[in-house]
Amino acid sequence: MINQTSIEYDEVIAACRFIFEKKNNDYGQSWRIMRISSIVDQILIKATRIKTIEENGTQAIDEDVRSEWKGIINYCIMGLIQLDPQCLNQNLTQKRLLEEYDKHVAITKNLMLQKNQDYGEIWRNMLVSTFTDMLLMRVHRMHQIIANEGKTELSEGIESNLMDMINYSIFALIKLT
Repeated sequence: MINQTSIEYDEVIAACRFIFEKKNNDYGQSWRIMRISSIVDQILIKATRIKTIEENGTQAIDEDVRSEWKGIINYCIMGLIQLDPQCLNQNLTQKRLLEEYDKHVAITKNLMLQKNQDYGEIWRNMLVSTFTDMLLMRVHRMHQIIANEGKTELSEGIESNLMDMINYSIFALIKLT
């Protein structure tokens, strides 16, 4: 089953990377001016919309939740790039930007594979709404970490939360397919 998950994971990432690349062509790297708090709030907006649609069963905007999940993945990767010391205050070429995207995806996928080995792919038995709640909880965690000036006493930092959010979002998209 882990091989199947790896294939499905790569398919989701390919779709997200395509969107990321095309939007970068349209807008450039305008998102690079965003602080991590703003990126986290963009994730909050998307996750809140997903939860509202899940709870109401209807939506007013003709854009399905799959696009929101993909947007969350891309915002999380943007956050990881923003936090990467090798990328701080640098203008990245398109090629370098996509290399950074791929690097952070590879690290995050490796984390998923390790956790799946330990947890036995329990995520396949979970509800998509649980992933939504997990994202919202992590947004609130990150708000607290930001309020604490990035310091934690025992808990994981913002990077770990972003990687977990990528993986939860990919699981949700796999389940929605």
